[in-house]
Amino acid sequence: MRSAKSPFSRPPTGSRSRVGLLPLVGLILIGLAAGCAPRHAAPDTAVLRISQRNEPGDLDPARASLPDEFFIIRALGEGLVTPAADDSAPQPAAADGWEISDDGLDYTFHLRPGATWSNGEPVTAGDFVDSYRRALDPATAAPKAALFFLVRGAEDFYRGRLTDFSQVGFRAPDDHTLVVTLTRPAAHFLAYAASGPWIPVNPRAVARQGRAWTRPGHHVGNGAFTLAEWRPNQRIVVQKRADYWDAASIGLKEIHFLAFDNGDAEDRAFRAGQIDVTMAVPYSKLATYAAEQPSRLQHSPLHETRYLTFNTTRPPLNDARVRRALALALNRSALVNQVLQGGLTVATHYVPDGLGGFASTAQLAEDAVEARRLLADAGFPVGAGFPRLEITGWTQTTVLEAVQAMWKKQLGIEVRIAVREARVHLAALQQGDYDIGFMTAIPDVADAADLLKELHSAAPANLPQWRDGTFDHLLATAGQAASPADRLARLAEAEARLVTECPVVPLYFNARNYLLDPAVQGWREDAMWTRYYKGVSLRR
Repeated sequence: MRSAKSPFSRPPTGSRSRVGLLPLVGLILIGLAAGCAPRHAAPDTAVLRISQRNEPGDLDPARASLPDEFFIIRALGEGLVTPAADDSAPQPAAADGWEISDDGLDYTFHLRPGATWSNGEPVTAGDFVDSYRRALDPATAAPKAALFFLVRGAEDFYRGRLTDFSQVGFRAPDDHTLVVTLTRPAAHFLAYAASGPWIPVNPRAVARQGRAWTRPGHHVGNGAFTLAEWRPNQRIVVQKRADYWDAASIGLKEIHFLAFDNGDAEDRAFRAGQIDVTMAVPYSKLATYAAEQPSRLQHSPLHETRYLTFNTTRPPLNDARVRRALALALNRSALVNQVLQGGLTVATHYVPDGLGGFASTAQLAEDAVEARRLLADAGFPVGAGFPRLEITGWTQTTVLEAVQAMWKKQLGIEVRIAVREARVHLAALQQGDYDIGFMTAIPDVADAADLLKELHSAAPANLPQWRDGTFDHLLATAGQAASPADRLARLAEAEARLVTECPVVPLYFNARNYLLDPAVQGWREDAMWTRYYKGVSLRR
């Protein structure tokens, strides 16, 4: 048996969320708003105040989809394991250790003795089994159910092909032991177990309260904080649990998630001392903060790809030559360094390097000469006869305008720009009612396959509606790989095929620029929109 039992030498402090269309909705909505800047009293020395841009739709781990929701859910609950702040292997959380069978199929987790729910009940292995059955029940309509599909029988149960949940690979031989059996060996399984939907719920609280179990006074969680207040579009307050197993690592009495409707309001509140952590910094103020208050300006690269998706069912975008010509005509460096700024990274491939150990072998660099040749070969010399397509987005009009100008200059073609409300934009893309769409992608887990699988021919979130047998085969081969290194190599081949065929065109890898009050000590976050609350304190 391979063992992974280790106490916290430096307590990991976890929160992770995110793929599929709904997570994309979440990342899009992060740039939008959900409220106005409230008035606040003088800050408490143990109360952390964080900007919240989007009102949570749900605080149920099985039903949540937005990163904003998991920011809060991670404070209220924890899964078997938690992501590591330094992007290393997931760390113990509700489980203090585990063993892996020699064939790589069985993971035996040992729950922490003495760990309790916020209502005082013991946390048991049966609670985890019940939580996962609920997440996979089609009636729950869990948007991230696919994050359980590495488990034997999980997908079949979710799709109704299996009705006996005892045949699914979750078993609790006793109150403190949970055995998870996989369909096939997967060295990356723990990354999935560390994702947000694997956080358990208290099945008795859910049974008593129904959907209302997530409201203050009804919420029961196994995390470091309890839900004290939820005023929609104003604030959400969580309070430290004195009986949490690792309460000594929690240096905050409360966390206030405060709603703001735009970056300027957020910036004013920060300068007035009303919040400690912002979501972003207005682009127009980045240079000023960098020059005058550099200690407050923070920069976090993200595993988030901003890209264009082509509707491959609509001519002439059904022609790979046309798609590639449009891709090669773009000057990504100018887009990042002159149009956007803010420390973004040019994306010449789709999957961010470093995501779960991934290293891309593909490159999509600007080549206007080749772009013009391909467009001419496709029957549109110097853009002659090319239909006037529409490029749509929900934000970043400057990006759309830059792309429009580059295509006009290099290829002689005209495109219309349409900016819509985020959910309208996403619904159109999901329904195939678009030509070219500006989109964002971020994985739920540190695994390149989590991004690439969305472009499989049968994937519901295959926005370009692209069908490519070679790509599908490469993904399937990666799933059967004998070793992690071989799996990553096959995934790199799949991405190379994607870059060649261009159903999507990466533009840049996003980053988060935000303001942090110097009084906040120990703040950590990672490239997956993960926040780490353990070890955070305030020195006012």
